[in-house]
This record gives sequence, structure tokens and C-alpha cells, in this order.
Amino acid sequence: MPATLRDAVLEANTALFRSGLATFTFGNASAIDRDLGEVVIKPSGMAYTEMSVDDLVVTDLDGKVLQGTRRPSSDLATHLSLYRAFPAIGGVVHTHSRFATAFAQAGRAIPCLGTTHADYFRGAIPVTDPLSPDVIRGAYEAGTGEAIVQCVGNHDPLEIPAVLVDSHAPFCWGRSVTAAVETAALLEEIAQLAYLTLTLAPGTEGIVTVLRDRHFLRKHGRDAYYGQS
Repeated sequence: MPATLRDAVLEANTALFRSGLATFTFGNASAIDRDLGEVVIKPSGMAYTEMSVDDLVVTDLDGKVLQGTRRPSSDLATHLSLYRAFPAIGGVVHTHSRFATAFAQAGRAIPCLGTTHADYFRGAIPVTDPLSPDVIRGAYEAGTGEAIVQCVGNHDPLEIPAVLVDSHAPFCWGRSVTAAVETAALLEEIAQLAYLTLTLAPGTEGIVTVLRDRHFLRKHGRDAYYGQS
């Protein structure tokens, strides 16, 4: 496992704490080395301010610990489910950020109400179906991952790079763990905007598709022209 990937995962986890997306020991970030088939992830329950590169845990895609003396995040199986299902992603982030988690607790998707949302997500941020009692009592974290994968369905996971887990909180991803942290920050901003918009105007309908797609594709499409080449 290259040291640079471990460094990136450490920075991603500490960025969650610095930005307020994670408090106390909530949340976690991971990254995958696709060539090696190895994942590096935050240790379970460890304070962000106390973590070092040596505390991170490296596993294979079956969850077998390959490096590290700490216990991996309890959400490891969820991360692994996403890596197996979405070959294009390189990093996963889980937070309990305030507004996104409020939507998850309410069991409500975050509707695409305006262009700020559409710049980064090509549609509503979906919410999973509630997990069954059998899943909750059994392979809970793996079941959470399967629920997220089912929720994404046939959509491109890089066009909707986040899902709210019903009664729980969001999981986000990206081509890298740094991109996944950015997704988590954008999701929280968009969730707050949606909450404020729906508070001010409860009947607000979603953005029209043509405007949504114009904003998304000018940043992320094949012919994107936003920013510098």
C-alpha cells in the first residue's frame, strides 16, 4: 500500500473533523488501491485529533486485515460493498453532518431544487428503503451497503455520488477520497439550502430537467467547459 494513499486517507479523515462534517468520533473515510485490491480506512472509534498514518487499517475487499494493529471502522463492510459495486470510485466518506442527516432521519430524499444542487448532483439525493429487522439483527453494515447499491440502481454513481441511509446518515463517494470529502461538504451545503427553501416555500417543485442537465453537464459532461482545461 503506497504511503501516499495512507496519507490521503489520514488527511481526508482529519478534513471531516476540521470542517465540522464529523464531530467526536462520528464518520469515517476510506480509499482503495484498485491495482492491489486493498482498502485503507479509519480505525474504529478513534478521535480524529489523535490519529496518525500508523493507526489506519488496510484490508482486502473481503475485509481481511492486511496491515495495522487497530480495529477497522465498524462501517468497513459498507465501504467494501460500494467499492465492489462501483468500480469507478476510489474513495468513500460517511458523515453524520447535520442537515443531510436530518433528511435521512426523516426518510426524505433531498430534491434538486436549484442550480447549486444541479452543479454537482444530476438529480435528487435518494434515500434508501428502511432496512429489514433481519438485516439490522444480522449483517447490518453489509446490508447497509447493499441498500445503498440498490438505491443507486442503474444510475451512474458518479452523477449521484451520495445516498442517504434511512434513519441513519449519508454515505458519499468520488474518484478519490479527496473527491469524496468534497462530495460530503457539497451534500451538506445542498441539504441546508433545500431545508431553508422548503421552509420558506413548502410547495417548491424541483428544477426543470433541461436546466438541471445544463448545469451538471457544463461541469461534468464530455463537453464540459466550466473551469480551466
